[in-house]
Amino acid sequence: MTTHPTLPHNAALMIVDLQKALDDPRWAADGPRNNPQAESNTAALLAAWRRTGRPVIHVRHDSLEPGSTYDPASAGHAFKPEVLPLPGERVVSKTTNSAFIGTDLDVWLREQGIWVLVIAGAITNNSVEATARMAGNLGFDTRLVADATFTFARRDWSGRLRSAGEVHDLSLANLSGEYATITDTAAVLALLGE
Repeated sequence: MTTHPTLPHNAALMIVDLQKALDDPRWAADGPRNNPQAESNTAALLAAWRRTGRPVIHVRHDSLEPGSTYDPASAGHAFKPEVLPLPGERVVSKTTNSAFIGTDLDVWLREQGIWVLVIAGAITNNSVEATARMAGNLGFDTRLVADATFTFARRDWSGRLRSAGEVHDLSLANLSGEYATITDTAAVLALLGE
């Protein structure tokens, strides 16, 4: 994976699973989420992408699991209001945790000549991590925006409760270097001259 210090004009902003499903209290059963500013940071990135005419990809999870908060027939399936797609912006619907599985995303990106992906969204240790790992493995210059992603508290394999911040930080550590460059909203906006 080659990382360039600037963002080419066709660098794509990929917003993963920022859907109303995440507001369901079931997600926070073990404790509050981290990065309460993630939606506003993602909205700032989205506004900058739109101002500069760069491509935007909205990834939507269409769960196949009965009772899922991401069920296409439920209110949770809708995108959060901060990141509603505009006409002409690409929407990728997925049924697994990676935006590359069962979709034409990889083919479409290559056809468009897009090699730099800037990823925001949720949840860090699931769909964001799976998508970023695959993007890195496929050779994309992948930038994950740490303060524009979030997750929830979770019990580890031994049963110890880990805070959302711990889960988030471990996920970022898993991705850093080999799969993605970890960055933040201010740094990305600075690359755009914002």
